[in-house]
Amino acid sequence: MTSATRRTETDTGAGDCPFHGAGEPSMAPNGCPVSPRAAAFDPFDSPYQLDPAEALRWSREQEPVFYSPKLGYWVVSRYDDIKAIFRDNLTFSPSIALEKITPASDEALAVLERYDYGMHRTLVNEDEPAHMARRRELLDAFTPEALEAHAPMVRRLVREKLDAIIDRGRADLVAEMFWEVPLTVALHFLGVPEEDMAQLRRFSVAHTLNTWGRPSPEQQVEVAEGVGKFWQYSGEVLRKMQARPAGHGWMYDMIEKNRHKPDIVTDSYLHSMMMAIIVAAHETTALATANAFRQLLSRPAVWADLCANPALIPAAAEECLRHSGSVVAWRRIATREVEVGGVTIPEGGRILMVTASGNHDPAHFENPDELDIYRDNAVDHLTFGYGSHQCMGKNLGRMEMRIFLEEFTRRLPHLELEEQAFTFLPNTSFRGPEALWVRWDPAQNPERRDPAVRSAQRDFPVGAPSRQDIAREMVVAKVQTAAEGVLQIALEDPHGRRVPAWSPGAHVDLIVGDYVRKYSLCGEEDDPYWLQVAVLREEAGRGGSAWIHEHLKPGMPLRLRGPKNHFRLDESAGRYVLIAGGIGITPIIAMADRLKRLGKPFELHYAGRSRASMAFVERLARDHGETLRLYRKDQGERLDLAALLTEPREDTQLYACGPERLLAALEAGTGHWPEGSLRVEHFTAEGALLDPDHEHSFEVELADSELVVEVAANRTLLQALRAAGVDVPSDCEEGLCGSCQVAVLEGEIDHRDKVLTAAERAGQDRLMSCCSRAKGKRLKLAL
Repeated sequence: MTSATRRTETDTGAGDCPFHGAGEPSMAPNGCPVSPRAAAFDPFDSPYQLDPAEALRWSREQEPVFYSPKLGYWVVSRYDDIKAIFRDNLTFSPSIALEKITPASDEALAVLERYDYGMHRTLVNEDEPAHMARRRELLDAFTPEALEAHAPMVRRLVREKLDAIIDRGRADLVAEMFWEVPLTVALHFLGVPEEDMAQLRRFSVAHTLNTWGRPSPEQQVEVAEGVGKFWQYSGEVLRKMQARPAGHGWMYDMIEKNRHKPDIVTDSYLHSMMMAIIVAAHETTALATANAFRQLLSRPAVWADLCANPALIPAAAEECLRHSGSVVAWRRIATREVEVGGVTIPEGGRILMVTASGNHDPAHFENPDELDIYRDNAVDHLTFGYGSHQCMGKNLGRMEMRIFLEEFTRRLPHLELEEQAFTFLPNTSFRGPEALWVRWDPAQNPERRDPAVRSAQRDFPVGAPSRQDIAREMVVAKVQTAAEGVLQIALEDPHGRRVPAWSPGAHVDLIVGDYVRKYSLCGEEDDPYWLQVAVLREEAGRGGSAWIHEHLKPGMPLRLRGPKNHFRLDESAGRYVLIAGGIGITPIIAMADRLKRLGKPFELHYAGRSRASMAFVERLARDHGETLRLYRKDQGERLDLAALLTEPREDTQLYACGPERLLAALEAGTGHWPEGSLRVEHFTAEGALLDPDHEHSFEVELADSELVVEVAANRTLLQALRAAGVDVPSDCEEGLCGSCQVAVLEGEIDHRDKVLTAAERAGQDRLMSCCSRAKGKRLKLAL
């Protein structure tokens, strides 16, 4: 075994080892040999500093949990493992989140002592139950309604800064505005005076280096001076504010809470939070904005799309947070021995969760290394954290990034990125360029021709982006008959650019006329310029397929969402059985192509009314003849599922797509197979949709957030959670894809999805929040 992804029951001896390597000199704290790549890993080396996700590609692919002797931490690089750690803040304590990753020298400690430095617990590094008790007291300022009131101030600050440079033709956007505007917004939000801004900039840089950097012994003393002054300054400001309690801002709210609930919001907590929030509310947004502009401007075609369609701005900001967020890692410490990704981490093990790497995990994000502003699951990113420690100020940061992008795309659409060498403040956890030089021709400024452009702003709702606004413009390249009643449609980019990469099992949502329909991609996976689907005309359908058959012609523009993949092919199995009924062949043919390319053994069973009605028969016979078994009803041929499924095989995966009766028969016929052997894809949502006249209201307790949310009879659980400010990913919202799954801790579930197996439903430990409900009056969720 060459990776740390799984342990098997045959592992002996070093029972905590995910793999065994001969002659490897270093040993991890669990007694396992350290691989050469893990031994060489240093987050302060240039590969990680320049691109942490790329630097850990080898880890995502081969060794997703490893011990770094140079750092003294367990490094976790995959999405699901990181999310699991975030969710369990009892096993994985956040108490070391602000601990100095490089131990302070005696000289630096002496400097901090001289300033009476005493920063202790904040929301970031606080354990339960104190953390949630304080968090609940401080949430009011972060509701969408409360944050909306800050938008005019943010807009004014951005516009003033842009006014100052718009006729220059060249600027360093970090120095001119990306650093100062978020700082000023942070100060306004907190209620802190605006003076000493230049000093505050030095303070926050010092805090970052002090906590997450590796300063030299000489630098440590200098950094400690800056941190000490920062601590001293924040204490002075706090005392001024306490003396004037009638002010407005989040810190004044906290001061008021301190007066009424001093046991929860203590004096020392106030001082620590004053310093921590200035950094958190300022630096993360400043760096995220600089990262976003760097990535977008380095792709002129993407920038042009954004300028042409400003409705995409919220999605673009979210995708930039995923692709190149400002927060790239967080830390935890194991409070007990625990297994993560098949690796045993001992009690006391320090953990570096590299969220930037998780955000590039292909198991969760289709085509993850591409900056795709049309990606409609970018909101799943880990940059804001997850669970009870998710960033409270996420929506304020989103608002600022969107306003920056809206002002620039409207007023300077001809903006260009200068060629430059980017530098970053060396640290493990926060990342953004120290300068961002851009240029433009002031003579082309749109407002010189039309002064109204300056104030023709577009505003966006506070919160996560709406997937309804995220649609890719395409053109019909080709339409041809694939079988009786089946059209094969090829789509291309209107500008002749490459289409997004996709993987077998992926689908797109076609938006045609008034219809939105899901269709599996079924062309050649490595065709860089076409996305292909096949559409069966369903006379008893809702009209979408009939519209496509009657109206779609080459050259016609249309929009689509995706590609996205909820029917992903697990390439680790030893053998495969692929089963398709009718138009269900579309995802299956892509899987067959991939398995053939990989050299994996498989058999393909394809059933239909007649050969003439079965799409792709000729291509299947040509490319997969030896594995293909056809079952034509008009020839009296029948797919005998009982015979096919008689003998369970441990190393075999079954993938199926087709009519509901076929999938139901497969689910019933594989009950004696190992759990998880069968994977199916549904495209009908019968029984899953909300019927308010026959529903009842219920409430859900959110264990991680310590909130109670009421779900009315006319709302889905997903809608109620979002209204409460809880970000839950979703896609189909019809119970078909599984992306909105939520863990259930207590309560009886009314399952209505087409995703979970019978065994999973019986377990009563998960539900699809878009459609499933409570059978009784209450559920307790792990959110």
